[in-house]
Amino acid sequence: MSQRVKVKQILSDDRANYEVTVKGWVRSFRNNQFIALNDGSTNNILQIVIDTENTDPATLKRITTGASISATGEIIPSMGKGQRVELKAKTLEILGDCDPEKYPLQLKNRPSLEYLREIAHLRFRTNTFGAIFRLRSSLAFAVHKFFNEKGFQYLHTPIITASDAEGAGEMFRVTTLDLKNPPRTENGEIDFKEDFFGRSTNLTVSGQLEGELGAMALSDIYTFGPTFRAENSNTARHLAEFWMIEPEMAFYELEDNMNLAEEFIKYVIKYALDNNREDLEFLASRLVEEEKQKPQAERSDMGLIEKLEFVVNNEFMRLTYTEAVSILKDSKPNKNKKFQYLIEGWGADLQSEHERYLVEKHFKKPVILTDYPKEIKSFYMKLNSDGKTVRAMDILFPGIGEIVGGSQREEDYDKLVSRMQEMGVPVEELSWFLDTRRFGTAPHAGFGLGFERLVLFVSGMTNIRDVIPFPRTPKNAEF
Repeated sequence: MSQRVKVKQILSDDRANYEVTVKGWVRSFRNNQFIALNDGSTNNILQIVIDTENTDPATLKRITTGASISATGEIIPSMGKGQRVELKAKTLEILGDCDPEKYPLQLKNRPSLEYLREIAHLRFRTNTFGAIFRLRSSLAFAVHKFFNEKGFQYLHTPIITASDAEGAGEMFRVTTLDLKNPPRTENGEIDFKEDFFGRSTNLTVSGQLEGELGAMALSDIYTFGPTFRAENSNTARHLAEFWMIEPEMAFYELEDNMNLAEEFIKYVIKYALDNNREDLEFLASRLVEEEKQKPQAERSDMGLIEKLEFVVNNEFMRLTYTEAVSILKDSKPNKNKKFQYLIEGWGADLQSEHERYLVEKHFKKPVILTDYPKEIKSFYMKLNSDGKTVRAMDILFPGIGEIVGGSQREEDYDKLVSRMQEMGVPVEELSWFLDTRRFGTAPHAGFGLGFERLVLFVSGMTNIRDVIPFPRTPKNAEF
């Protein structure tokens, strides 16, 4: 195999008049002479000029949209518009044929995002999804880079677990039992003692509880892995399988937690701005075209890149849940009954429409809400001295709603057990978790960020199914 050079490298090189081998997929072939080649390293194409007279006619017929080819020749200055250089081919080889009659990605008709979700195995070859998944890759790298620079340890927490960190119960069961004839106990219930792990297990909804164990020895850890929710939510914001970033920090209180989360988000967005400018500019222009279809009132005040730079360069607004409820209760949408879920008073569980109102209409910047009522938050969150609220913090983003959820954790053993009993969380089953409070407990905090929601925001896309390679949603597990 000859050493190939990627298209991105050739196009960013100031040189000309040197020989290379390129390999990629044909985007178009015109006049039996000019091939537009893309190899996925960039959305841009390299024009390959072939010598028609000295190329086998049978080979020419096989140069079709979608075909995979290898070409060797000289990079020369281009006389054509729109490109600085082109490849004058000396040899050309067809690596993989593509039947133009059956290939579902043709240049003539621009496929819809809905159609492309049905052929998710091929949508990587489009400009939109090439840009999205290069961006996703960069953001994932930036996550690790940020925490590595901060001295955090990367902890792998289990995918299969017997605990329910959120207490929501919306979990995918993991079992090797015969579903047609499972073993049963004397009272007729399924006997999970006969199962592979000897107990009922499920796919994890969060690595947080195990992350806390790591933090109570290593000080600062983070997890970054897949999590699963079996909630029947067919929306543009929910997936059954998604990736979560969950740092846990010993000796952190709520303020430290908020500071870290804000710094983290700004860091990874800035990394994308610095390293994926070309893809972001493409996605920004795509968003402008998409927004032209919307009524004027629904269009964004800022372009995509402007919005990302605004987030990086401005402080997030911080306020308590109580202050937020007061703003929402007195807001026009609430008074005019425009909210689907009206805010009657303190204690209401804020919905996406409320979060987006605060961010997009009232403050016009990202918002961090703190100190929620204990009734609407998880058992592990530290109680405030008022006995009514917990040291929780959610970060709300425009177009997304909640992007981060976190809290200072309850480190007091007796208070934590009391909260677990109050909320029906099995104390005995989580005795391993409670050991961190029995033996050398310490103040600690952490947060979770849904990676796909971050990619959704940075890419400007509007449906979460378009920012993960193979979306898992109700009644859909293709590929």
